[in-house]
Amino acid sequence: MIRLVICLFSCCAWSGASASDSPTPRAHYIANMGAMIEHGQTKIVFDPLFRNDFDTYDGVPAKIEAALLAGVEPWNSIDAVFISHYHEDHFDPATILKLLGAQQTIELFGPEQAAAAIRELLVDPEDPLRERVHGLSLKNGGAAIDIEFGPLLIEAIRVPHAGWPGSHEDVENIIFRVTLDSETTVMHFGDADPVDEHYSEHPEHWKERQTHFAMPPYWFFFSNEGRQILGDRIGALDVVGMHVPTKVPDDAANRSENLQDVDLFTQPGETRDISTIDAQ
Repeated sequence: MIRLVICLFSCCAWSGASASDSPTPRAHYIANMGAMIEHGQTKIVFDPLFRNDFDTYDGVPAKIEAALLAGVEPWNSIDAVFISHYHEDHFDPATILKLLGAQQTIELFGPEQAAAAIRELLVDPEDPLRERVHGLSLKNGGAAIDIEFGPLLIEAIRVPHAGWPGSHEDVENIIFRVTLDSETTVMHFGDADPVDEHYSEHPEHWKERQTHFAMPPYWFFFSNEGRQILGDRIGALDVVGMHVPTKVPDDAANRSENLQDVDLFTQPGETRDISTIDAQ
């Protein structure tokens, strides 16, 4: 598979600190498909701020949103924001623009659909913030793109939104695999479709490096095919389901049978430690 490698900043030009303050990387649940991953002083967030929970999913708590916009620890010094796709329960361009203005260290990566929505809000064509918004134009079935950015190795591949091919065919949904400080590798699925034909096209991509922590939408657990994608294709050391409706009980014993044996993020603000001991 041909891969395009983009180096935004060389390692020697990177001014951020990468030394680990904590020996254990950690995932912080924000809401729906929103999460922050921290490895020492390196921090990234996925789908962090949105405005519509469709009366079904967790909305971003006001306290967490305020902390993100104010840069209050642990929601400070974020290196990158990743947007999986442009849907109202994942992304609000105006609020993300506020975040980029508040935390000047942040670079944004997402599909061109999301990047274009942010640029439309920038009145000044010379606004330097434009340079921090990176829109990725990827095709379903196309090769992954690698981006080297400071302490991050970013790998992006487009996988159809759930419901394909009957719905959301035009939505640019990106699965991001990001390695922090060459040590901790996490994968965020957005609203990816749990059909193996999307993943079997690029088996070498999924196996190229060990994923330590995967964050798929919870519907991957409803079918054998979805579970096999997570187990055989992705092979992450730990998997936590997201995009969980609020009606799903916190207590696994009270859930439907197909959700009783899996870990889910259900309470905004909860965390998980991430093991980086590779499988032998």
